[in-house]
Amino acid sequence: MLATVMHAPGDVRYETVDDPKILKPTDAIIKLSATCICGSDLWPYRGAQPLDEPMHMGHEYCGVVVEVGSDVTTVKPGQFVVGSFVLSDNTCPHCRFGYPSSCEQREFMSGAQAPYARVPLADGTLVATDNMPTDGQIPHMLAVSDVLGTGYYAAEAAGVKEGSTAVVVGDGAVGLMGVLSAKLMGAERIIAMSRHESRQKLAREFGATDIVETRGEEGVAAIKEMTDGVGADAVLECVGLQESMDQALGCARPGGAVGFVGVPHGVTIGGEGLFFQQKRLFGGPAPVRRYLPKLMDMVLKDEIRPGKVFDLELPIDQVAEGYKAMDERRAIKTLLRV
Repeated sequence: MLATVMHAPGDVRYETVDDPKILKPTDAIIKLSATCICGSDLWPYRGAQPLDEPMHMGHEYCGVVVEVGSDVTTVKPGQFVVGSFVLSDNTCPHCRFGYPSSCEQREFMSGAQAPYARVPLADGTLVATDNMPTDGQIPHMLAVSDVLGTGYYAAEAAGVKEGSTAVVVGDGAVGLMGVLSAKLMGAERIIAMSRHESRQKLAREFGATDIVETRGEEGVAAIKEMTDGVGADAVLECVGLQESMDQALGCARPGGAVGFVGVPHGVTIGGEGLFFQQKRLFGGPAPVRRYLPKLMDMVLKDEIRPGKVFDLELPIDQVAEGYKAMDERRAIKTLLRV
């Protein structure tokens, strides 16, 4: 089949690869209904993450099961499924504690920017729907697979609750889903930090009550002014850079929390500074599998429409243009139709 392979920074090709096969009895093969490009895919694309050999791209996925291994019992061919970007057995102590993203058998999904994909640990990773979603629901179901679940985790990790004030650092797809998630969790005030008009508009549609365009110390000062010098109860850090982490910590009030889900690149945090600021810091890879049943159900009931975050849709053979558009910030998130 043809699939997406990154050969070097800036070099993405849609080329012939081997068809996926069942390699272990716990595997499943799915036919993708749609896939997409993640902001984290831009790290190797921009040369900010090592790329030692050609890499099969794609970890956000939904589709129809076409084959399962002999040990798979929870999904079957013909079912529509959504899975997490972290593959998990959903039975180990960490999974049962609510953190399948730290599963003892953890693997990270790859190769999903393609017509077909192999999903290891299918029983623990995939969640099936009772009925086939409509074509219009597919983008929203795809968003649940990673970007919505990650934004939801950022809000949870930051301790967003009814009546709280939340700040979202980062206006990419995850940040926008963080805005939506803070709204779902009952935040009374949601301040999105964004300099881009199209992203500001979508942030307001998802529930942002305020927009702050400044960054760094100016951005922190703006948040302090808006909160009478107190700072925010909850801050969602959705970027992964030193500047964004410093900004997030600066915006949080003493006793508040920063939920960080941006993959850290060059981020360091001083223990003494954190000690005297009295701010909590919690995050990491999102336990998306824990949220899948709830978020999928909300999509199917038309209670949320996270797929609006896809502002560019391309046929999958134009995947290289999708990467370029996101890299140049001409697109928030690219959906690839298979």
